[in-house]
Amino acid sequence: MHRFLTLCCGALLALGLTSCVEDNLTISSPDEGDFSGPSSLTFSAREMGVLNDELTLSSTVPQPVIDLPRHLGGRTIVPDESEARKALLGRVLFYDKALSATGETSCASCHLQENAFADPVAFSDGIRGELTKRNSIALGSVPAFAPEVSGYGRSGDEVASRVEGRVRLFWDERAGTVKEQSELTIQDDIEMGKDLHQLSSELRNREIYQILSMKAYGTTDLTPDRITLALEKFTAQISSLNTRFDALEDQFLFGGTGSSLASDSELLGRSLFMQDCAGCHGHSLAEPAINVANNGLDRTSTDEGVGAISGRTRDIGVFKVPFLRNVAMTAPYMHDGRFATLEEVIDHYSGGIEDHRNLHPLLKDPRDNSAKRFNYTAAEKQALVDFLQMTTDNDVLTATHLSDPFRR
Repeated sequence: MHRFLTLCCGALLALGLTSCVEDNLTISSPDEGDFSGPSSLTFSAREMGVLNDELTLSSTVPQPVIDLPRHLGGRTIVPDESEARKALLGRVLFYDKALSATGETSCASCHLQENAFADPVAFSDGIRGELTKRNSIALGSVPAFAPEVSGYGRSGDEVASRVEGRVRLFWDERAGTVKEQSELTIQDDIEMGKDLHQLSSELRNREIYQILSMKAYGTTDLTPDRITLALEKFTAQISSLNTRFDALEDQFLFGGTGSSLASDSELLGRSLFMQDCAGCHGHSLAEPAINVANNGLDRTSTDEGVGAISGRTRDIGVFKVPFLRNVAMTAPYMHDGRFATLEEVIDHYSGGIEDHRNLHPLLKDPRDNSAKRFNYTAAEKQALVDFLQMTTDNDVLTATHLSDPFRR
């Protein structure tokens, strides 16, 4: 499921989408089962007995608290109880291979927690022996600036159509919301191949989903909209904020030198990144400064990227600017997974940028408009690698509330 979310930088999501779904909720009658209802964060003994036949879950719905670093606002975000219940349902859906037509793949098949919700291969395994057409985008989240952002994409009707300057989803930005992204991925012939209405019908007949849907929505009617909303709420919890990079930025915020937290090489890498890379990826690594760009991988494009969707010549070979937190865990890199290591990525920018017709202006030499050559020394290349490794959030790689709940 290589284009599903990030997650990306996913956050506390989808106020518009949430309202349009929840306005039509119905509360199940008592004869539908001994369910504790949508207001409870605790499962009954009967519910736990049913759930634990297939799952390993706590008797209490987890509510992970997000503490923002000071350079991103320095506040604590406590998720709404309703969102926590939906996220738990979304977690089970995310790891369930029943979401694919053949039972071969789940969302997690292409977004592995131990790889920061990326896939360690260039192209992911789909169904029926097929491979995906592009590399899986890592899911990740930073809820500091835009609480509707997830996986570098937005939720809600306000971005249903492309608006210049707003982040969209997939490498080619063909989806405007997490809901749309989920629908396209689940129904994609290669990735999961499942009709959402058929999926809805099947899941409603499984008792674990009757319980989880009742907990999340107050009804056992797990509609396609409720499925995609739950997935959205789960991906919103993939929050990558406990990093050495954030500790370093907090120290700089209050006038520190960073020397007590970072090596000389890491500090040099930070300086080079802020000078040469942050123009696209953003200084705080919380959201991109530029949403899409051609970065000179090839002189001519065999994959047209955004151009294949927009039909505009200026978009040919243009792709999403990816999320860089946890980047050391998400190899291989680029939309086609051509670079196996961070060292190869930096070599590309140092001396391998091709003069594509749509090469982004920040990667052009202002003197003659040719492809820029950063010409990093060996020490500078290592410094950039050292700095990028500071963006790893080890909590995301092991967090129980993000892990596979199924008994395998």
